[in-house]
Amino acid sequence: MVSFDEKYCIDTFKKLTDIDSTTGQYEELQKLLCDMLDEMGFLYTVTRKGGVIADLGGEGNALCITAHLDDIGLMVRHINSNGTLKVCSVGGLYPFYCVTENVRIYTRSGRVYTGSVCRTPNSIHVTEEELRAELPDYRKNVCVVLDEDVKTADDVKALGIDTGDIIALEPRLTVSNGYIKSRFIDDKACAAVLLGAMKAMKDQGFIPSRKVYAYFAFYEEIGHGTVWLPDDVRDMVAIDIAPTGPDQNSDEKKVSVFAKDSRFPYHLGLTNELKDAADRAGADWVTDIFTPHYGTDADGSVLAGYDIRHAAFGPGTANSHGYERTHIKGLENTYKLLCSFIGLS
Repeated sequence: MVSFDEKYCIDTFKKLTDIDSTTGQYEELQKLLCDMLDEMGFLYTVTRKGGVIADLGGEGNALCITAHLDDIGLMVRHINSNGTLKVCSVGGLYPFYCVTENVRIYTRSGRVYTGSVCRTPNSIHVTEEELRAELPDYRKNVCVVLDEDVKTADDVKALGIDTGDIIALEPRLTVSNGYIKSRFIDDKACAAVLLGAMKAMKDQGFIPSRKVYAYFAFYEEIGHGTVWLPDDVRDMVAIDIAPTGPDQNSDEKKVSVFAKDSRFPYHLGLTNELKDAADRAGADWVTDIFTPHYGTDADGSVLAGYDIRHAAFGPGTANSHGYERTHIKGLENTYKLLCSFIGLS
């Protein structure tokens, strides 16, 4: 079994989160990824819409392992008359999970502005009780305030900001006592685990036990990350976060094998193969079900009509789609399962 490089995993995760990649905004991060694959020596294909499929070698019925690199975020919906921005979500970003967050606004001209997500009214001390009690809602009481001297819609338009501009949230990555807190653990931490396994393969000369592709997708958060696959793929496995909660088995220090999500059950035979691989690796694992608001890119491939088996696994993660938290042990157990499953021993 190739050993888990904790430092490489966290350093890579930071490198990935340092580049904003709200769904649809992929070019800069895709270039970084291609540079990393070039350095490792993997052959790869870049998809037309954005996404990278690396060939990890091996022979036999092809397996595709996917981890996505797009993030949830916001988009400018309208420029308000007072110079604030009305916004809408890109992916499943709920208002209560982003109010007070710092953001970056990307214009079509390439200029980037900073700001923050605010309630309106924005100061609790001068807000009436009935307004305090209202839930945050993008449609009526949430806006983005720019860090610019703007007072009118014309002031904002003069900056080059317009409807459709992408807004990215500050990740705020910290590591303490093994706990990793950041936005976009979903799914950049899982991508870092996959890249760590790929680096170990090259460094130590391992060849997988079957043909394997690594698919880094950029549209998972809106449901069409992996709706095209290479013709020879027979099995599709997503590495994605396992949300924790009151009725969940998932744990931040463990890897979860997914039995079912909000769309449908995962393939029983392939899921059992993952469990066997976890046992062989000595990984600390559990089985879990994620409803009513969860799916992975493995689902997307099935829904696109591919005749494949599909499954998923990943690290237990708290506060999904908010300021997320996992533990380095959860990433290590995910790594152990991954390496065992593709025969890196």
